[in-house]
Amino acid sequence: QAELGKPQRNCYTLPGFDFSYGLYIERTDGGVPEAISHWNTMKPRTGLIQNMPRDFIAMNRGALKAGYTTAREFNLYCKAKDIRRKDDEYSRFKRSPPKVPVDMTYGIPARPSTPLFDLLQHKYKELWMEQQRALTAAHRMEKRKKDRARETRTTFLRKHPVPAKEESFWHLPHLEKV
Repeated sequence: QAELGKPQRNCYTLPGFDFSYGLYIERTDGGVPEAISHWNTMKPRTGLIQNMPRDFIAMNRGALKAGYTTAREFNLYCKAKDIRRKDDEYSRFKRSPPKVPVDMTYGIPARPSTPLFDLLQHKYKELWMEQQRALTAAHRMEKRKKDRARETRTTFLRKHPVPAKEESFWHLPHLEKV
């Protein structure tokens, strides 16, 4: 039953003060003395011996010297005398060493230092002000172009009136010879 005057608990009870959280590993957990006095470094693995690839060039040369000519004889020779490549031969640096210029440095190049004289002269402020002036001037020019009234036929005819036609007198065709 719930205790009187208290909300009902819906969680587990915590362990006592002598309980320690986490895993206890017998052979590695030596407590505080081991943590202070020992460096846990990785020991190099000696069990992994890399199986080097087969040296087919040397095996083929040996088969030719022995006088074998057919593919079956070559195959039998390769099974009998398994020649492997040497360590330094298989190294990628021996095969193709990296070609790097003499004066090359690794890493990100350092940012050039800010000239102190330009800071004292407020040169960067002046450059920014010039850019802002150029931008406002460009905006004004665009606005002027937009604000101009569009030229209609009426305004065009007011500016450039059509020349008056010269009056030509019309005559009846049968009176022209007169």
